[in-house]
Amino acid sequence: MANRAVGRLFRPQVVRARLKRAALVGAALLGLSSLGGALARTVRIVQAQTLELRRVDDQEIVVIGGGDAGGLVELRVDDDVVRAARVEYNRTRRTLTLVGQATYRTARDGQDLSGENLVVDLAAEQLTGEDVLISDGDIEIRGGEVERIPGQLRATGGYFTPCAKCGRTPNDYAFRAERLILYPGDRLVAYRAQLLLADYPVLYLPVVVLPLNDQERQPRLNIGTGEPDGLTVEADLPFSVGANTLGTTLIRYYENRNPSIGLGVSLRSYAPLPFVDRFNLYTLANPKPFAADGTRQVGYDVDFDLSARGRVPLTLAVRDLDYTLSVVRRDIGRSTTDPERDVTRVEFTANVEYPLFSAQLSYLDRFGPEPTTALGTPLKQPELVIDPKPYTQGNFTADVRLTAGRYTAQSNPLSRSASAQGINITTSRLEEQHSLSYSARPWTNADLTLTNTFTGRYYGTGARTVDLNIGASLTQRFNVTNTVTARYSYLRREGTSPFAFDALFGQVLSAPLSLELNTVPVKDVTFGVSYSRDLFLPWNRQPAAAFNLAVNRAPVNLTYNVRYNFATQELESTTFNLTLSDPNADRVTVTPATPARPATETEAAVPARPETVTRSSRWPAPNLTLTANGSYTREGGYQPFTVRATVTGDNRANSFSVYATHDIETPRLNAVGTEFSGVTRTDTVLNPVSFTGRENLNLINPRLSGRYSLTWRGEYTVAHTHDLALDQPATARDSGTVTFSVGTTSGRATNWQLTYGGPFDVERWGFTRPTLSGTLRATRPGQSLGLSAVVNTRGLDQPRTELTRADLDANWQFGTRFSLSGRAAYNRFRTGTFPDDVPTDTLTLDPVRVGVAIGNGPRPGAYLTGSLRQSFTWVGGVRQNPTPLAPVIGLTIDRCCWALQAEIDMSLRRYRLGISLPGSTSYPLFEYGQSGLNVPLLPGPLNPGNRP
Repeated sequence: MANRAVGRLFRPQVVRARLKRAALVGAALLGLSSLGGALARTVRIVQAQTLELRRVDDQEIVVIGGGDAGGLVELRVDDDVVRAARVEYNRTRRTLTLVGQATYRTARDGQDLSGENLVVDLAAEQLTGEDVLISDGDIEIRGGEVERIPGQLRATGGYFTPCAKCGRTPNDYAFRAERLILYPGDRLVAYRAQLLLADYPVLYLPVVVLPLNDQERQPRLNIGTGEPDGLTVEADLPFSVGANTLGTTLIRYYENRNPSIGLGVSLRSYAPLPFVDRFNLYTLANPKPFAADGTRQVGYDVDFDLSARGRVPLTLAVRDLDYTLSVVRRDIGRSTTDPERDVTRVEFTANVEYPLFSAQLSYLDRFGPEPTTALGTPLKQPELVIDPKPYTQGNFTADVRLTAGRYTAQSNPLSRSASAQGINITTSRLEEQHSLSYSARPWTNADLTLTNTFTGRYYGTGARTVDLNIGASLTQRFNVTNTVTARYSYLRREGTSPFAFDALFGQVLSAPLSLELNTVPVKDVTFGVSYSRDLFLPWNRQPAAAFNLAVNRAPVNLTYNVRYNFATQELESTTFNLTLSDPNADRVTVTPATPARPATETEAAVPARPETVTRSSRWPAPNLTLTANGSYTREGGYQPFTVRATVTGDNRANSFSVYATHDIETPRLNAVGTEFSGVTRTDTVLNPVSFTGRENLNLINPRLSGRYSLTWRGEYTVAHTHDLALDQPATARDSGTVTFSVGTTSGRATNWQLTYGGPFDVERWGFTRPTLSGTLRATRPGQSLGLSAVVNTRGLDQPRTELTRADLDANWQFGTRFSLSGRAAYNRFRTGTFPDDVPTDTLTLDPVRVGVAIGNGPRPGAYLTGSLRQSFTWVGGVRQNPTPLAPVIGLTIDRCCWALQAEIDMSLRRYRLGISLPGSTSYPLFEYGQSGLNVPLLPGPLNPGNRP
């Protein structure tokens, strides 16, 4: 039905179609192009009841109605949403007339416009109307006549307020203006405006500018007083130039500085000029602060930060030339002795790429006083890099790079001539780098590779450095798995650079010739040997030959490495690692059983055959693993030899192992130990019980250490740990520690644990100073609770049981109106000798807070808070320095656009009142305490707090 109605819609006569369904989604495309096609906009009907096509004065008008029952028409203009009781669409002029009360929401700007008889020009993307209400984020605008064009919205006889988001009436403050211009997302400008407080006019302003976007674009005003500057005022006032430049004017005032006024500007601009994509500028001339000794300094400190980047199209280039420019000077906040003071740094980089090469021009310099310290980053004054594209011809490849420039950088301390010129040196530098490679197959199964890499640097002082590496490699393969490789290299590194940043440390002259053999003599066995001889080294400094053997045939896995020096006839090192196991113990081949078959005339009888299980290897103990490892080095001698045996159950989580470590040089056992883990399989879903254990006995310094744990259903864990010395000095009071614990596993919302133990004496066999500690952590949405306590219990050296520490940390949020949080800590310690020792108890509240929200509606209008931060001390049960409770009570009145804050501090006997405005910090209005009345905003003698 919908499709047939739309088909009749575009006939050149008056047709009325009643749609039976209330919603028609995407059924009609009313406009597919506009003037010139550049501003094409698509109109779609989302909901309607009636469609009618009329022809008036050679103009086609589509009337879209919501029905007699008061339904609404909903259209989509691209992503914008239109709702009205009736819409008249002029297809000839490309306009929409929204008859009666209507709304128009713009997707790009996030604006909601509602009014009577709105007219939308689809070709020019304009909107006009009368008595229009506009909601733009946090601001609300009303206008007698409104016109919307791309990038602007204009209204006459307007009223606007930033308090629209509060939902309170009357608005705390608003403006009424003859003419308004709204730049969506940036600013609102009102001409000939009145300031209204609670809708009552109190002030006339010729122009009002209200920024609308991010926080850094909001106006900021800070006023304060203090020594030695006196009254200080800091103001940041945003502005804009055209549609692509945003800025902020910076104003600074210091009463006692000379001069008193500081000015600056912060700008960012997008494509302000041809070939410039982005331009940023920050500059501030600030009066110099007082010196550390109190002396007034005269003049300005200057901060200057300019950056720009852009592109320049070039005819023959692969892509546009791109460049960046940065000019930075930072004086504000630097001391007079700072070496970076009065220094301006300039950095420029340009990159271009052509089909045959790419180039980069860099300029990095500093202007100002001569540097008195070493330059960590070299200055390029300038530097040019030419990088031709790699050249390839068959198997030959060449890559060359040239770098030339003039540099200032730290002198190389290894160069006497450079160090004689000072801590930094300036000279020219030419660097040439190339990499050549050639590969070929001279005969069957042979690979030949030739390489040459070179880096040469030549300096204006006459110095030079060379780094040359020439290599050749020939590999011959036999029977696929056997290879013989001969390698030769010539390494030459020499010369001394005048600069520290590219200095070569040490001279190198080497020509190693090596031969390497890798073979597989039998299946699952590999053997390799390599030998190298340096033609420039004497016989007694030649490297050792290396032999390696690997066996990977079940059940044996062996690796053995030897390095032997034939020149000195010494064994340099050897290592081995042996494992005997069945790597496929859980992999078996099952042959199913077959029933017996009686004999036939053509076949003999076949007996029955039971099911058979065949394992993958001949290892007689598939669940047993034996390992052994050891090593030897000529410098360190024999390393401990370790043997381990591990038995694994059918479930791989169940295992038991024992190990021993033996010192070959002593010879004696170093340590023995055992490790085990297991999981019960009674219930494979809940897996009720799992356990782990570890025990180690050190025989060199007799010491026994271990840990055991048992976990039930992954929730509760019982554990025991011990670390005890078996041979302790006679003066020692304990041998180590022993602990027992029970609790839930970590990571749960509700977690608790109890632990008993502490220092333990083996000789007297008992705890010396045991403790019982417990923790509880519970979290829920809006609530958290943490409890912990430590109790000293009776022991060999601890005669009494008492609570020594307790902590409480809680946070409760009851709905949106009430909250309670706090932390309390209790501690006890004793001084003196038992039984005459005296306890000292301390209770610290740090702090305890209570908050109550006051007001109707979803957002409270005021908040009443109270906090108590106090400590209480008792010595021998007697309260020390008793004082009454001294909470801090605060009241905050929140009006969205401003906030009033009052505070009463009972401990300091202080009363304070302050106000907060948008884009600024809190302004203290007055403070009354033991020192009298103080009004910080009043300067000099006008402030009662400054009077003697």
